[in-house]
Order: sequence, then structure tokens, then C-alpha cells
Amino acid sequence: MTRQEATAFYRTHSKAIYNTALRIVRDSAEAEEIMQDTLMRYIDRGVRSATPAQAASWLRTTCIRMSIDALRRRNRVADALEGLKVDEVEEEEAEAVTMDVMSIRAAMERLPHPYALILDLVLIEGMDYSGIARLTGQKEVTLRSWFSRGRAKLAKELKTSMI
Repeated sequence: MTRQEATAFYRTHSKAIYNTALRIVRDSAEAEEIMQDTLMRYIDRGVRSATPAQAASWLRTTCIRMSIDALRRRNRVADALEGLKVDEVEEEEAEAVTMDVMSIRAAMERLPHPYALILDLVLIEGMDYSGIARLTGQKEVTLRSWFSRGRAKLAKELKTSMI
């Protein structure tokens, strides 16, 4: 890949990769480092895809893996899992709430990390549970449970922020 091609490739994919990493690690400096490492890995290893969609998929998957690895290094996931408690949420608290995007994003940032991570990967990244299980090493059943609990906690958080 020539320098011009690499620059164009960077401009095309950097923002999406950065945003993916930022949603997972919640630290802008670390997200930028992950984004750059992901793009450099693609360019240095000479990964070539038949289509732009395949390149974007490879970049997204690699970025998610690198972000999760960064979390593991910081022991965030382990620390967050220790403090989790299962909350019984009434069905009326889990009903859909219409909010503006900033309120939802702020509420997601207040969720415990495993819940925020699974909600982000399913709802924003559009990944399925089997793909997330391969990336995280967790069982699909665990991920489904986290998603359900996270969605209920998000609804509860949004309701309380409306009051």
C-alpha cells in the first residue's frame, strides 16, 4: 500500500474505528491508540480484502478485540463483575422510553461496564451473541443475560433521569 493509499484508507476508516474503541474502553486517549494500532495492523500485515465491506468488517472485529484486550489488561471487567448484583426490575420499569440520543448515551455510560459493553455491541455495532461470545470468551447465555439486565438497568436509569 502506497503512502497515499494508506492516508486515504486512514481517512476512510479512522472515525468509525475510533468511535467503536471509545464506546468500549471509555477513554479517548486509549481509544485513539487502539484505532491507530488497528489501522497499522491492517496496513503492516498487508491484509487485503476483496471488498471495502470486508475491510471494514476486519477492522471492526480487530478493533473490538483490541479494545477488549485493553480492558482485560486494566482488569476493568473483572472488577466490575465482582460488584454486580442482580436487580429485580418490574416489567413497567423496563418499558421503552423515548429520549434524545445524548440522554441515552449518558445513561449508558453510567451502567456497569459489562452491561454497557454488551448493549453497545448488540445495539450500536449490530453484532450477534455468537460473534460477541467468540470475541469475549463468554458464553452466549451469559451475554444474553447481561443484555437483558443491561437493557432493564438502562430503562430504569432513563426513567430516573426523567424525574
